[in-house]
Amino acid sequence: MNAVTIKDVALAAGVSPATASRVLSGNPATSPESRARVVAAAKELRFLPNAQARSLRSTKTESIALLISDVRNPYFSDLAHAVEQHARAAGLMTFIGNANESAEQQDEFLTTMLSRRVDGMILVPQGLSETSGNASDMMLRVVDAGIPVVFVDRILADVQVPSVTARSREALEEAIASLKAHGHQRIAFIGGPEHASTALERHQGFDAALLANNLSTDPALHFAGDFRFASGAEGAHWFLAHPEKPTAVIIADAPMAIGALSVWREKNLAVGTDFSVVSFDEVDALLLHNPPIATIAHDLEVMGRAAVESLLAVMNHHEVRAVELSSTFTPRPSVGPAPDDEVHMEGSPRP
Repeated sequence: MNAVTIKDVALAAGVSPATASRVLSGNPATSPESRARVVAAAKELRFLPNAQARSLRSTKTESIALLISDVRNPYFSDLAHAVEQHARAAGLMTFIGNANESAEQQDEFLTTMLSRRVDGMILVPQGLSETSGNASDMMLRVVDAGIPVVFVDRILADVQVPSVTARSREALEEAIASLKAHGHQRIAFIGGPEHASTALERHQGFDAALLANNLSTDPALHFAGDFRFASGAEGAHWFLAHPEKPTAVIIADAPMAIGALSVWREKNLAVGTDFSVVSFDEVDALLLHNPPIATIAHDLEVMGRAAVESLLAVMNHHEVRAVELSSTFTPRPSVGPAPDDEVHMEGSPRP
């Protein structure tokens, strides 16, 4: 069955194609009678405007691109939902891409979005490599092309675009103060990859929070993960076998925390009793754990809304400043008194 064209609508309404086009594009330079006939004909014929053709005339596609780091990470799923809903409320369709923590996969998505001529992009940017957080050539090409871009959650130091991020130092200070109040002196940290700005900010914030609480920093108590489940599991084994015998650990994101918790559960260890745990990201899996996990988190609904608002401002050629949200520490039963012995380090539960 052939698609209904604007000529078909014009014929059914008894007007010229030019008049039908003006009516359907919202142009007021038509008579009320003509508008009524065209609208009725379009409804009867179930005419759908050609969005691509309209965009070629207007140079706008009424769509944006959103790139997240890992679609499997519930944190980014929640962020994507917030962005998509706020963009939808603004009349914009959202193309969502998954970088899979890869600059190469990021660049494939950016290339596709350039060809689709989206009106703007909200990006969780990926560093070029694990030893360098700078931007890829494709990222620089997108920015140099003048496409409205806003970074969210992460930034790239060598790309100056508006951003919406969160700081964690104050919440980390509260978390470590809580652990210290429970008698913990040796606190480990399972962090993320160095090329991610969030990983660097959380690692630096962790060390600063230790010093703020008069606890010494020890690089040996830092495990470098990659923000994924498997590295969290590796970090759990590292924590149990560590010669310094830490009694508490802070984990830099939810997937790594879930990976670590799965290892400790298999070993029948009691979180909050054998040792204490604090994780970044307020996601359901951590709240449903027994016991619920203490978290450091910020409001993803607010972050998504701020990212869309910032992009809309850039698209309308307004000056936009960086937005930095605060994080909150929420204590839960995963934080308990420091153990008197170190049985948990052997990977077996207390008697």
